[in-house]
Amino acid sequence: MSVKGKLTINTDKQGSAMGDLFGIFFEDLNHAADGGLYAELVQNRSFDFDPIDHPDYHALMAWEKVERGGGECNIRIECESPLNKKGNYAVIDIRTAGDGVGLMNQGFNTGIPVKEGNSYIFSVYARRDSSFDIPVNITLEGIDGSVYAETAIVVTSNEWTKYEACLSASATNYSGRLVLTTKGSGLFCLDMVSLFPSQTFLNRPNGLRKDIATLLADLKPKFMRFPGGCLIHDGSLNADDRDSMYRWKNTIGAVAERPARRNNWRYNQTLGLGYYEYFLFCEDIGAKPIPVLPAGYDPHHKRSVPLNELQPWIDDALDLIEFANGEASSPWGALRVQLGHPEPFNMEYIGIGNEEVGEPFFERYAYFHRAIKAKYPDIQIINSSGPFASGEEYERGWRSARENRSDFVDEHYYQSPEWMLAHHRRYDSFKAEDPKVFIGEYASWGNTYYNALAEAAYMTGFERNAHAVGLACYAPLLCNVDYVNWKPDLIWFNNHNVFGTANYYVQKLFMHHQGNYVLPVQAEGFGQQALSVNKPISGRLAVGTEGGIVEYSRIQLIDHVTGETKEFGDGKILLSDTAEDRENGQARTIEELASIESEHYTLSITAKQITWGRGIMVHFGKVDDRNELLLRIGGWQNGDLVINSIVNGTGSVLTHCLFDVIDEVCYHILLEITGRRIQAYVDGVLVADTEDLLPVLEPLYYSSSIEEATGDVILKIVNLQDTQVNTGIMLEGFDEKQKLMIEVSELSGHSLEAENSFEEPTRIAPKIATLHLQGNEFEYEVPKHSFTVMRAKQLK
Repeated sequence: MSVKGKLTINTDKQGSAMGDLFGIFFEDLNHAADGGLYAELVQNRSFDFDPIDHPDYHALMAWEKVERGGGECNIRIECESPLNKKGNYAVIDIRTAGDGVGLMNQGFNTGIPVKEGNSYIFSVYARRDSSFDIPVNITLEGIDGSVYAETAIVVTSNEWTKYEACLSASATNYSGRLVLTTKGSGLFCLDMVSLFPSQTFLNRPNGLRKDIATLLADLKPKFMRFPGGCLIHDGSLNADDRDSMYRWKNTIGAVAERPARRNNWRYNQTLGLGYYEYFLFCEDIGAKPIPVLPAGYDPHHKRSVPLNELQPWIDDALDLIEFANGEASSPWGALRVQLGHPEPFNMEYIGIGNEEVGEPFFERYAYFHRAIKAKYPDIQIINSSGPFASGEEYERGWRSARENRSDFVDEHYYQSPEWMLAHHRRYDSFKAEDPKVFIGEYASWGNTYYNALAEAAYMTGFERNAHAVGLACYAPLLCNVDYVNWKPDLIWFNNHNVFGTANYYVQKLFMHHQGNYVLPVQAEGFGQQALSVNKPISGRLAVGTEGGIVEYSRIQLIDHVTGETKEFGDGKILLSDTAEDRENGQARTIEELASIESEHYTLSITAKQITWGRGIMVHFGKVDDRNELLLRIGGWQNGDLVINSIVNGTGSVLTHCLFDVIDEVCYHILLEITGRRIQAYVDGVLVADTEDLLPVLEPLYYSSSIEEATGDVILKIVNLQDTQVNTGIMLEGFDEKQKLMIEVSELSGHSLEAENSFEEPTRIAPKIATLHLQGNEFEYEVPKHSFTVMRAKQLK
């Protein structure tokens, strides 16, 4: 074959240590815990659902009254004599026994998944005031009333007592119902109605759904970050409030005593999957735990703990470290032992805050950092840099990290595949002496094969720059297909099935073939092939609104190349997108102004927000609704100013700062475009200065490492071109006379739009091959649109 280029790997020149580079991030959104990884099959098991969780929720959500054969009963929710200090329970007031009365639970998704031959562990806390000799029948039924499993218990006390039973399924039905009925008379009270498959992951009680957990374990992650995510910091400052920030001490101990919690993704969290279970799961899959704690500041609602009241929050962090690592003689170490884990979990990392922005967080972070380092100097502390890849708050986070000497800075960003290709050398210029980067949340917008390849190309930059990048995890991790808060996601599931996306298999290949030290790779002879030229930003200009009313006036466009100035009259443009407008078909969301082709121009606008929606919006470089740039002022929660680059319908935030728009106040906006540089001024103040880079398609994207235990040399190659690339590969330092074995794992042969699905869960998955060669140099035909991992070893 004709060799177009050559990759030379110096196998004797070990570079930076790669440490715990690739891991996973678990956040309870998309029903990732309840209804997902947490194996509980009953939804609303403690009758604690509440409108504070979601406006449509109520205490009997997912439950139905059952009256059979002339039976009659009243169902009500009480809290006067609870199982625990506070909480609801259901009361079945039996009026006429008939053939039985009671309650039916619908489970999650289409229902409770019942599989022939499987067994299920039922438990309940119950009491009744009479009819103590009358059994309570427990059945798993279909929607049509077919019975697939049945058993019975006898409630013998008027005090809360736990009862357990086992059900064995005689058929398969993924839309099952759990039905509890009884006869007799009087009051029958229920709480903590639970149903678990008997086979959980590693058969742990209160365990995890086996198929999902196995898919996670199969990744072989070096670490797991948990439990979020925005739910860490979004909430009340009072730990006893149902809508409090996530407080780890509420999540341990007896499951029945853990308080229900509002999840900020608008559903209920039972906290059955709590900190102890997270630590166990990390241990079970060989991943180091990285818990994340709030810092006493909620940036969503601008709530903060006074500095003189911050100590209990700091103590929470110190106590967590003691819980994870402390001796049995320590208070929190003793609790860990009491829960069943005598040995420490050997926690090494802790995160303070999650993509926080604003000075109140960074002021409080310093107190946490000092206290943790004073007591536990070996614990590595992770600071925050906000939810975007650049901008004022991002820089503030890095300043805080350098000033406090944080071990890591947590970077989060969700971008287009094109942004990732344009920025795949992002970390080349980062310094080894700075805090290391923890890329705690990242993904391109999509689960297609193209998204996965773009991410693979971008991830080679993590490996090449292990001197600067210490940890990285794709996000989000899990999504229940019937409860979608966010997409894309790494793994999708329903109530009985699960599959990994193309992105999942890219992550798996990087985790399985990480290596311990970076090896230098020299490329020669490939040339350069541009995807597109770095042309100036041009196209149509427009103003807009979303969900509110904005008035634009005094609009002027200056072409600095030709000297031409265009005025848009003295009139005003009023754009309104209120709910009433939309209902009446009168919404007016955008007004196009002009089109310009120039290397240097300025757009000057006066804007006044009359009713808040999603901010003041200036569109530029507009090709169509799926390809444009957007300046949005006063966007999410009226707190942000962002410049967004939208390519093929997916957006990338180029820069961000905090900005609150005040209604009825006029703002003078100046947008200056020079080539692809964008500068935005508000009232004469420079608020954004960024560049919209276009991707240049590299001939190949690559990285290499060496694995200490085996001596294997690992080479990763991504080819995003439409043609194969014939490549010479030289393993400098290997004996040219020795036999060489190359294990090849490859993703190839798929259209860029292809995706995995429940019907074709492994449509996109690695193909494995083994090459037996002689010497230290060989040629390889890298397929078009492919990701290839090679493990090379010399045979004696």
